[in-house]
Amino acid sequence: MTALCRDCLWNGADPGARCPSCQSRRLVRHDELATLSMAHLDCDAFYASVEKRDRPELRDQPLIVGGGVRGVVTTCCYIARMSGVRSAMPMFTARKLCPEAVVLSPDFSKYRAESRRIMAKLHGVTPLVQTLSLDEAWVDLSGTERLHGAIPALTMARLQGEIEREVGITISIGLAANKFLAKIASDLDKPRGFAVIGAAEAKDFLSPRPVGILPGVGPAFVKTLQSDGYATVGDLAAAEPKKLADKYGAHGLRLSQLARGHDARAVNPHEGRKSLSAETTFNIDLVSVAELEDVLWPLCEKVARHARSEEIAGRVVILKLRATDFRIVTRRRTLPFATQTARTLFAASREMLAIEARGKPWRLIGVGISEIVQADSAGGDLFDGGESRALSGERAVDALRGRFGAEAIIMGRSLKR
Repeated sequence: MTALCRDCLWNGADPGARCPSCQSRRLVRHDELATLSMAHLDCDAFYASVEKRDRPELRDQPLIVGGGVRGVVTTCCYIARMSGVRSAMPMFTARKLCPEAVVLSPDFSKYRAESRRIMAKLHGVTPLVQTLSLDEAWVDLSGTERLHGAIPALTMARLQGEIEREVGITISIGLAANKFLAKIASDLDKPRGFAVIGAAEAKDFLSPRPVGILPGVGPAFVKTLQSDGYATVGDLAAAEPKKLADKYGAHGLRLSQLARGHDARAVNPHEGRKSLSAETTFNIDLVSVAELEDVLWPLCEKVARHARSEEIAGRVVILKLRATDFRIVTRRRTLPFATQTARTLFAASREMLAIEARGKPWRLIGVGISEIVQADSAGGDLFDGGESRALSGERAVDALRGRFGAEAIIMGRSLKR
């Protein structure tokens, strides 16, 4: 069995309880440690960790990043999680569970900047990096042994320590035989973890776990699988692949493969984000369409601004509403061209809002884009109805705000608020 010390980076045959070089107990041991090259990196409570780094006085206090009386928890630190607080939980519930928690509004510009620092370090060890979000990514280190003079496990352990020292936050690493197993492994030893799942043990490791651990299996599908007699991953692994395919189509065949620990997906550096959105929860329910539109406009501005900064555009506009009973309504509209302007986002989402609002009270509104393409595919003079002119104008506003501050130019509709 190969072992690796996460403190001094010694590696060799398993020495027992302590590292023979520095006497640390932080050893990673596994029979396949020297041969595995697929990793998943996940930052620990990313937003909360960045805030605690910048505010050392909060280090030992429970911290919730979120906001609003009726908002939701964006993320929280591990101290707050000990009280039962979780991401996406309503803020009023989180405050009841952990009344002593410090609550901070999210600062996404800061989080994006730190994410870029971390992802740059990943790209420094291999070009095969596929980002999933601001705080997580898959990394394929195949063929990097000669470049770094180290097995992939050692390269990732070295990178883990470097990020902790230089960025000031902790990350967890999952090392495995494929993407699916690597993502599961990164959750096994949080925070500041380093876990390994080898190919030989994958099926036995997965067998007793609930089917909800599989990607693409949400709460509704979990109930379907359970009613059909598939409560655990092992139940799916024991089923005939053809039976699963006949019942669930291509997804059934995929489940059969995953349940056996197989995942042939490669790390794709060019696979970008699938959607981009922004939403807000109201302190009091809103009924008036005009009031809802006044909140919708700055959300459209925010999404469009981020799309332009990332040089992407979306072919589908998504409107999200949450009713007072927490029922979520989602509507989509496909555009004749991909957009990255607030003007077009607002026009499309405003039409959908007029159909759905109808005098009902709402507690949340959101807008987003999907079917993402590169920015050079956006708009066009033939069908865009002024999209090109709107894009030029909004880019000019971006430039002025970048030079003189976010409040340098405020649109008239925003002033109504």
